[in-house]
Amino acid sequence: MFSSFTLFAILARWLKPHHTIPHTPWRSNGRWDLSLLRLLILISGLAFFGFGEALLVQSNIGNSPWSVFGQGISRRTGLSLGWSTFYISCAILVLWIPLKERFGFGTLANAVVIPLTLQLGVDHLPLQHGYLSGIAMALAGIALVGISTAMYISCGLGPGPRDGLMTALHHRTKIRIGRVRLAIEASVVLMGFALGGNAGLGTILFALFVGQSVAISCGVLARITRQ
Repeated sequence: MFSSFTLFAILARWLKPHHTIPHTPWRSNGRWDLSLLRLLILISGLAFFGFGEALLVQSNIGNSPWSVFGQGISRRTGLSLGWSTFYISCAILVLWIPLKERFGFGTLANAVVIPLTLQLGVDHLPLQHGYLSGIAMALAGIALVGISTAMYISCGLGPGPRDGLMTALHHRTKIRIGRVRLAIEASVVLMGFALGGNAGLGTILFALFVGQSVAISCGVLARITRQ
């Protein structure tokens, strides 16, 4: 007889975190190696990422670190959050030049698709005014960011602007990548908050759980593609 213990065991196996990027059948051989399937998965993943970020913004309890910064700039300049996010991505790509980081098709798609879908989500998703509903929406956003990250990085078409900055600084400074990420995200949260961006419990939840969300999603993807 199918028991709750059996169900728990199945879920535990499928949701076991993965420690590496899964090698999927659609993974490219280069950052400009395009195919229809690869493009569909990449664009879908980036679109879901933008909607995940929008869920965090509309949770009204605190954005992800980079969206705190983007919202702060948006409120100071009058730009929409989407345009603010796009210009931040462009500025980061300029920083790639002295760091000698190579971009790919996925890098450029990241800079365009995420701001577009982020703004679309902010325009159409309801802003939460209750704390419990805000937490639920923030957690849904973190889960969606994890799923979408696993999707687009599995294509192998180049890192997003922010991830590329992190890895480039890691390679140049030899500082541990976790510390580089912490320094970058702490800096953008502080700057964004000073400019008027919304930082709070949602920001803390994102910092605590997004890594695990990505790892679980990579594990599920790895197991699916092995079938």
